[in-house]
Amino acid sequence: MASTSDIRKGLCIRYNHDIYKIVEFLHVKPGKGPAFVRTKLKSVTTGKVIDNTFSAGHKIDDVRVETHTFQYLYNDGDTFHFMNTQDYNQITLQKTALDAPDLLKEGENVKILINSEDNAPLSVEMPASVILEVTHTEPGVKGNTATNATKPATVETGARVNVPLFINEGDKIKVETEKGSYMERIKE
Repeated sequence: MASTSDIRKGLCIRYNHDIYKIVEFLHVKPGKGPAFVRTKLKSVTTGKVIDNTFSAGHKIDDVRVETHTFQYLYNDGDTFHFMNTQDYNQITLQKTALDAPDLLKEGENVKILINSEDNAPLSVEMPASVILEVTHTEPGVKGNTATNATKPATVETGARVNVPLFINEGDKIKVETEKGSYMERIKE
């Protein structure tokens, strides 16, 4: 049993007969009244995100998890296949268990949280950023750069990312996985 002071991003808890992963949290101490913790919880079984508020000191049922490194192999529809980099065992996960499945490139290493009690995979933690090649984008117009303008681009995984006008097809870009946004161009 843990309490609200143990809440952190990525913590898995048992709540309402399901297992949820904490996506966001905020400790709030109002000037009047008791403190509380506002959280955003993502169900590891359905992928549904809910908002919940815990009062300070509330007991929460945390789930013991182990983190293992897996390599993404391929997907067929909504089923994604991963291989453990230690013992080469393969597992399959549904698309709902992934935070940003459209940014996952074959061969990418990810961390998978596994329930210690029944060895069931709970969720996939993507790296903070991924490097992807731009496969399609419209050419930028010269002289249009004064306003920090962006244009849509399709990357090799099929995801669409807004990029600055100077990015061309074939360029490699770094994409932040949490927001799915452009970070920088990678020079080769």
